[in-house]
Amino acid sequence: MADRRLKNIVEYIGFRIFVTLFRLLPRTLALRIGEQLGRLFPYLQPKRQRIADDNLLHAYPELTQDERDDIRRRMFRHLGISGAELVRLDTFDKQDHLDRYFDFEGLEHLQAAQAMDRGFFIVTAHLGFWEVGTIFLPLLGLPCDFVGKQAKNPYFDAYLKRMREHTGSRVIYARNAARKVVASLTEKRGVGVLIDHHMTPKNAVQVPFFGRLAWTTPIITQIAMKRQIPVVAAFSYRTPDLRYRVEIAPPIFLQGEMTEEHIRANTALLSAKIEAAIRKEPSQWFWVHRRWRVS
Repeated sequence: MADRRLKNIVEYIGFRIFVTLFRLLPRTLALRIGEQLGRLFPYLQPKRQRIADDNLLHAYPELTQDERDDIRRRMFRHLGISGAELVRLDTFDKQDHLDRYFDFEGLEHLQAAQAMDRGFFIVTAHLGFWEVGTIFLPLLGLPCDFVGKQAKNPYFDAYLKRMREHTGSRVIYARNAARKVVASLTEKRGVGVLIDHHMTPKNAVQVPFFGRLAWTTPIITQIAMKRQIPVVAAFSYRTPDLRYRVEIAPPIFLQGEMTEEHIRANTALLSAKIEAAIRKEPSQWFWVHRRWRVS
């Protein structure tokens, strides 16, 4: 236990030194350095490159190898930019920052969901800069909580939690999250959920995703169906000039009785929205994740 704690502390000290350097730099320079570091990632983690290559081959068999390689290279650069932006997340804290760095398409759809006064779900994915929703939604008068995994290093986790919550969002840890999600909805808050990562079969249903069946969480579907909570799909794409284009779809209600068939069909509907969003900017999705595991 003591060894693990010491390792966590040493890792965190190294992380904070790295973070401090990035936070001292102008934003554009910091993000461009992050982009160059992203180019190095495949050499440091060749296993992740192999996973990305396999995922892209199955998802885009119609593309040439050169076209898939281009998507993969741009993805790693994108992840490097995202990492540099993440450690500076609390610098987005004013309306001026929203005006300077964001373009919103369909903001009225989130406002309409909020006006229904029953809470609402924001369904999104590890696409673009997904972390930034934790910042801009409260600044827009849309109080939201976000479901996410807890980092293994508690010091690193505490840092990320401060970043994500500094404008008023709240982090809900994914483990045993259902009760807290319902509590947030009862408070008429939004709840953001990423549903594009693998789930263990005992906690998931299989639905199509890029032509293959993938184990996907049905929890959001079940809560939305049971309580008739509006569901809004939203995605934050990064633009070439290091700004963000946020696309927000009209709210929907998931229909049908609480049967296995309807739960699977509605989960498939949400998964299809995720896939369509990824196809718009495939280089901005997290292809290094083993999405199609069988167990």
